[in-house]
Amino acid sequence: MKKLLQQEIKEKEDILLVSKPDRRLLSKAPDNEGTRTNIDRRRVTGNGAPDNIANLIETEAMGRRYVVDYAVSIQYTTADKKVKCLAKGVDISSTGMLLQVSPEIAQDLGQASKIRLKFTIIPGTMPEGYEMKVDIAAKYVRFAQNEEGKTFCGVEFAETLAQYATKKKNGYMLSAAAVFLFFITAGIILMRAESVLYFKFNKILYMYSIIAATFLLSRYLFASFYRPVPIDKDFTPGVTIVIPCFNEEQWIQRTILGCINQDYPMDKLEVVVVDDYSNDRSLEKIKEIIEELKSKETRYDLATRLHYIQQEKNAGKREALAKGALMARHELIVFVDSDSFLDPFAIRNVVQPFRDTKMGGVSGRTDVANTYTNSLTKMQAVRYYIAFRIMKAAESYFDAVTCLSGPLSCYRKDLVIQHMDAWLNQTFLGEKATFGDDRSMTNLILKENRTGYQDTAICNTIVPNKYSVFLKQQMRWKRSWLRESLAAAGFMWRKEPFMALSFYMGVLVPLLAPVIVIYNMIYIPLAHRVFPLTFLLGLFLMALLMSMAQLLLRKSSTWVFGLWFCLYYEAVLLWQMPIAWFTFWKSTWGTRMTPADIAERLKKNRGKSERA
Repeated sequence: MKKLLQQEIKEKEDILLVSKPDRRLLSKAPDNEGTRTNIDRRRVTGNGAPDNIANLIETEAMGRRYVVDYAVSIQYTTADKKVKCLAKGVDISSTGMLLQVSPEIAQDLGQASKIRLKFTIIPGTMPEGYEMKVDIAAKYVRFAQNEEGKTFCGVEFAETLAQYATKKKNGYMLSAAAVFLFFITAGIILMRAESVLYFKFNKILYMYSIIAATFLLSRYLFASFYRPVPIDKDFTPGVTIVIPCFNEEQWIQRTILGCINQDYPMDKLEVVVVDDYSNDRSLEKIKEIIEELKSKETRYDLATRLHYIQQEKNAGKREALAKGALMARHELIVFVDSDSFLDPFAIRNVVQPFRDTKMGGVSGRTDVANTYTNSLTKMQAVRYYIAFRIMKAAESYFDAVTCLSGPLSCYRKDLVIQHMDAWLNQTFLGEKATFGDDRSMTNLILKENRTGYQDTAICNTIVPNKYSVFLKQQMRWKRSWLRESLAAAGFMWRKEPFMALSFYMGVLVPLLAPVIVIYNMIYIPLAHRVFPLTFLLGLFLMALLMSMAQLLLRKSSTWVFGLWFCLYYEAVLLWQMPIAWFTFWKSTWGTRMTPADIAERLKKNRGKSERA
């Protein structure tokens, strides 16, 4: 068993953004003296008031520094000379850069009348959308030497990198994406008009094509009307963050830090970590970071608002979440996965929709933390962004988000307690439901309440970087989707008519998709000797629609992987759906070694040994 766990840990190394360390572990959290706030410590850009939270968040994002290793070409002019030389960029933000240079160059830069920098932002070293070649003016800010005698020079860009990207890169890219979106949408509509004309020849086939196109285009249409709830700085209800943890020794400390390091009133935020009897070093890591926080950060009253417990045995994620919910002192409960990292303003944003007293639960936006690890993670980054910014945004327009996702979701505590027994004891065709906890709780809440999506509440999560693990995760998700879609079908008809119709179309389309693909790609060519050009063109247009939306909204070079995802979906993921119907009883997790996963792996290994 120990060898299996060690093998599971030794996965491919993930590539993550590396933020410049702060000397304070809790650099964003206000303290108990009431003197340290982000508003006091940060300059505010634009024309907004100094206590404007939106301006504060924008300023903080622009000033966030990332550790890099760039070759930088410097051109500068002093009173008596023009110089071109090379330097090393060691950290960068949207507003400036720290350069490692010789003492002579540092002295010259301090006297330079003009400074120009040329460098390339490598994908994965700054947030998505910044990857590009840069040729930008700058000005000298400061000079320093470290203990090793190395000389560093800080420079400020003449314009932010976001502004530079909009002017130099994004202008033509966004124009092209907008034009493509127009023609793609027009092409899909024209093809569906053709389906209407040929409807009488094959009612089932052409009705499916009409429904599929209508469903997809309507999601994009309603998503364009979505707007997140703006921040009211005086609306700060009490929040308890619950982190269920099982075998997450690599990421759990970062997760805990992200949850407690929030720009939120100290007396209204607590964090509860529930270890579900991990069989790795997760509990040790939890104790270590909590003890370090309590000993080093004494001004944050952590003794009363940062807690951990361990289950007596591995009981499952739902039981861990329920344990934390019962311990919660506040009126809102936020569930955060143990491999997800909150933005410092995530909690302040995710609570805003609860100003509507009928709102029962809210999902934040989940981005991929390890996007640039390989092609698989890039593909998932596109899928995640479209799933949240398009699909959930469209549902939120009708206050009926059908899945408040596990990485970051917020609920009214009274509703969680009210539905806890049904949630913990859920069965499907006589089998206990062991995963799909987020969809299940969403259904219980959505049946009588509203659910929403807050695009400005951001967290980053680790996604599988190996296809074997990814496929297991997708199978698990499909099993829970099937189960919870059947459950939701019983009450969604009572929701807003457009939302109800969209929901039922969204269930029908993936269920029938395998049959439609077989009919078009196999039966038609064999029976009628006709190449399925129209069908393939339709698939290509829908894949291009996703990619262009990613380019337009995200401005990221990963947009091309939207095409790859759609191709992979049709070739591989689509065929998991019929398999899911006949394997609904399986309880393996796939992405971590739960007891069920260990038992299955041991069973396979025994089978291999016997055959050998």
